[in-house]
Amino acid sequence: MAPMDIPSPLTLAVSVERWPILGSFAISRGAKTEAVVVVAELGDGMATGRGECVPYARYGESVESVTAAIEAMRAQLGAGLTRDALQAAMPPGAARNALDCAFWDLAAKRNRQPIHALVGLPVPHALTTAYTISLGSPADMGKAAAKAAHRALLKVKLGGEGDPERIAAVRAAAPGATLIVDANEGWNTRNIAANLEACARAGVVLVEQPLPEHEDGALAGVSRPIPVCADESAHDRASLHALVGKYDAVNIKLDKAGGLTEALAMARDAERLGLQIMAGCMVATSLAMAPAMLLAQRAQFVDLDGPLLLARDRPHGLVYRDSLVEPPSRELWG
Repeated sequence: MAPMDIPSPLTLAVSVERWPILGSFAISRGAKTEAVVVVAELGDGMATGRGECVPYARYGESVESVTAAIEAMRAQLGAGLTRDALQAAMPPGAARNALDCAFWDLAAKRNRQPIHALVGLPVPHALTTAYTISLGSPADMGKAAAKAAHRALLKVKLGGEGDPERIAAVRAAAPGATLIVDANEGWNTRNIAANLEACARAGVVLVEQPLPEHEDGALAGVSRPIPVCADESAHDRASLHALVGKYDAVNIKLDKAGGLTEALAMARDAERLGLQIMAGCMVATSLAMAPAMLLAQRAQFVDLDGPLLLARDRPHGLVYRDSLVEPPSRELWG
């Protein structure tokens, strides 16, 4: 058996942490001023592995439900549950993500080798990540874009009346940046054509989830001057085949997929289906971004700016140099 998945009795610790957001973070579904994360720690008596997840109400999750789901695995973990067995023992979602990533981290610590070396992945390198411009008035978004205009890639949150004016304001304020747009299901079949045209005029290179998940069948009949990426319509591997013909790319997030194990498998399947890959995140600390950096090595678009949106990050956090994010240190994860 590979060193990544040796059965052994494991102890479990679960904690809830609150991390203030710098200002506020607004999308089409609302705004928040703090990131609430759940951290799982797995120990074998010699080493401890950590994983962080973000419960997301959009998928029926709460801090309480995710914490309870992790706690419910305590007996099985104590009886020697492995990472491979975890995939069938829990459904995809934030709870499994925290445990899955803790398993990966524990294997690295136990074997005193980085994850990429344990599983034969290439050595990870620094990547260009998007930086998010929150939804607001055109004037406010223009001001935010002007402050971030030195960054190579901006992710612009849209999803309401006046989106053509918003994206035009961002483009005027950041003429040299590459732009991607995330509508968070905020458009409809009546305005999608005009909004896509406005994005095309602004030179946007990708639009995420323009229509609600239950209405995205309409995308098959919509002229797409810009590649369209599935986010809320994409969860784990089982959701991929339904995207073909409607989407050009898929945003893979560990909290949706249920961990790095499923996310890497999902990326391989997406590539076989001809879908481009975005490595995405929730607003969280560097502990949540670290495993996603392995997924991001094969992505065409990287959106791992969660810690940049916080007032502070945890110790040994990822190093960001403007738009470049470095792979995690072994003190952080993996």
